[in-house]
Amino acid sequence: MAAQSGSRIVVYAALIGNFLIAVTKFVAAAFTGSSAMLSEGVHSLVDTGNELLLLYGLSRAAVPPDREHPFGHGRELYFWSFVVAVLIFALGAGVSTYEGFIHILEPEAVENITVNYVVLALSILFEGASWAVALRAFNRERGELGYIAAIRQSKDPTTFTVLVEDSVALFGLLIALIGIFAADRLAMPELDGAASIGIGLLLAATAFFLARESKNLLIGEPALPKVQNAILLAAQADEDIRQVNGVSTAQLGPAVVIAMLSAEFEDHLTTPAIEACIERVETTVRRQYPEVISLFIKPQTPATWRARIAEIRRVGG
Repeated sequence: MAAQSGSRIVVYAALIGNFLIAVTKFVAAAFTGSSAMLSEGVHSLVDTGNELLLLYGLSRAAVPPDREHPFGHGRELYFWSFVVAVLIFALGAGVSTYEGFIHILEPEAVENITVNYVVLALSILFEGASWAVALRAFNRERGELGYIAAIRQSKDPTTFTVLVEDSVALFGLLIALIGIFAADRLAMPELDGAASIGIGLLLAATAFFLARESKNLLIGEPALPKVQNAILLAAQADEDIRQVNGVSTAQLGPAVVIAMLSAEFEDHLTTPAIEACIERVETTVRRQYPEVISLFIKPQTPATWRARIAEIRRVGG
């Protein structure tokens, strides 16, 4: 619950910042006729819509389990994160690239250049503030991992999506600044269009990266290694389990994990004793990781488990 609250703060900060920036950029584009500024306005407007979708995804993911979704609705957040990536590509990258080509084919000199510089400076200020909020939240989550490794291991796409969006937005502002400055100084309005195309390509690369990460979460990823290890250790520590064979997990949402443990119980155990053992292991795991909402323990010999894993590897390989 605390993690979701932190994610909402990050998204709200980005939402407010992107909306203010989008309005400012569109006004500047209307006054100056800058293609790069118009592309940046579209970029910020798309980001604003993306934040609304992420908030909706967070809200839907918090809906409790029901008869049709016994494990909850956590993957709704992963679905809407994927939609965000598609929108970045279709709207942000598509419109920016198109606008850039049009401006190169029919170049028009940028007017009121000072307005563009003021708007870009304000945009960098607003975007930087949102980026700082997202970076602090992501740093708390990533621990000692590198940024790319932390993104690939993260089970909550909201924080890293906002951080990547804000980082790309800052790069986009830099491209727009360089393009507008060069177009003015060299009297080559085509460079303004080239900057717009550069922003479009940057957004396309971002969309591909975010889509890939969201897709992996959407189709199913295992829980973090520390969660898997905690399940194994809890089972190994119980005196009624002779041997722990292995564990399979599935991440169904930022705070929703189901796990299937293969273990060999002591031969003398009665059914009530096995049930009590399973309850002890599940209680121990959930005390440490409440996100493990269901832990299924299957009595199985090591040979049967090894044969199952070998079959999975054979089919997957």
